[in-house]
Amino acid sequence: MIEQIAERTPLFGTGGIRGIVGEDLSVGLCHGLGKAIGTSLTPGSRVCLATDTRESRDLIKSAVASGLLATGVNVVDLDILPTPALALLTREMQFDTGVMLTASHNPPEYNGIKLFNRDAVGYSIGQQEEIEDIYFERRFRTAEQGKIQAGQGMKEKYLQFLQGKLPDKHLNNRLKVVVDPGNGAASGFASDIFSQMGVNLISINDEPDGHFPERNPEPREDTLQGTVDFLRKQDADLAICFDGDADRVVFCDKEGFLGFNEMLAFISRLMIQETGRKTVATTVETGRFLDLALNDLGGKVVRGKVGDVNVAYLARELDAALGVEQVGVYIIPELGYYPDSFFTALFLLSHLTDAAQIRQSFQDMPRLFFKKDKVPCPNELKQTVMARVTDRSSSRNSPSPLPLLAWFPLSLRAKRNNLAGVTGEHPILNTIDGLRLELSDSWMLIRPSGTEPAIRVIAESTSRTKTDELVTRGAQLIQSIVGRS
Repeated sequence: MIEQIAERTPLFGTGGIRGIVGEDLSVGLCHGLGKAIGTSLTPGSRVCLATDTRESRDLIKSAVASGLLATGVNVVDLDILPTPALALLTREMQFDTGVMLTASHNPPEYNGIKLFNRDAVGYSIGQQEEIEDIYFERRFRTAEQGKIQAGQGMKEKYLQFLQGKLPDKHLNNRLKVVVDPGNGAASGFASDIFSQMGVNLISINDEPDGHFPERNPEPREDTLQGTVDFLRKQDADLAICFDGDADRVVFCDKEGFLGFNEMLAFISRLMIQETGRKTVATTVETGRFLDLALNDLGGKVVRGKVGDVNVAYLARELDAALGVEQVGVYIIPELGYYPDSFFTALFLLSHLTDAAQIRQSFQDMPRLFFKKDKVPCPNELKQTVMARVTDRSSSRNSPSPLPLLAWFPLSLRAKRNNLAGVTGEHPILNTIDGLRLELSDSWMLIRPSGTEPAIRVIAESTSRTKTDELVTRGAQLIQSIVGRS
């Protein structure tokens, strides 16, 4: 159990606190975290609490809520609710903090805790560290027991807000749309919201079920084939697919999965044209397709650390048109600095006359091949493994990535430049978050996951063979280091 580890281990990752229930995420830990969160707030504060559909939701909710109540904080239980709605309602209903109990896209045995401020922005690193300090030092406040009550009319309040923000209220109802919540928090929620907005829809996987029986809660090409088959059978035009807590949204058409980077680019173009702002905030995991797609609009892509909270703060700092994560996260400043998959989907539908517009818009773009892999790695070894990836002990005074580059064949080491096109004597090594190696026609990222015990390897290239080779070599490097650690 995390609370039994003698050496202090950070609790927060890129997506809040996550772990396997009963192992990494125990009832005792969740109760203590509830008390730590409550202690960081003033007595009498109002906190809203929601969950996704996981089977462990009531167990975790009881533990967190009892901890909050013990510190004199009042709790409003919003029951099962998507993360975008919880974040927005935290602000619109003037709660002091919003607590979302979810493991997002992780498998059913996981759960977690994600925190939002009263302005709907996720807790900052400083706030997360404050929670950890209180928890590990056991500086819990004792106060008169807080009160708990059930929230009412949450979906209606959320819909009312969306209706007031959507730039075009006349959605194209000639498009037939499949809505796939994947049995997660958007089940019964997305289809209701969209139908009230006039969308011509049919749903699949629309019953709440924390076992996620019909597909993996992480929506990606290999988990959505059943949805694509359903779309074709129903002769629908577009599928809108959510992850477990609906902070991610991806899209499919009759040809199949529409691609992460491709949809980031399409929606970013729409938002730049809508707002007039040119900057898009994203992460080191995002491919170069986005840069290429925005060139004719004068768009600028700025990459920062992975995690929607990091993207939110970066987007706010840059006054960006929007913030995006490669996995299907969209942060729309006009709504707030939190991921909102529902508004993103409605915004897209309001700008489509034909689903074919999406693929047609990029048919003349250069072909890029993007691939991900991950290597299992215990959380306690991640720092050691990442240090050894670049052999920092022997190259501490040199910025050269040659210890890493030596693992790759000569064919991958010819010409080098960075994203701005400035050629240099050596490859560019970006260390903002993990290690991103920039080559002339490709890049590769090695980065410890912030949501599971693994190290991710991501690559993109103009050649499928080269992309495969980069990912394979990166995974082999990680495997060799983990095996010796």
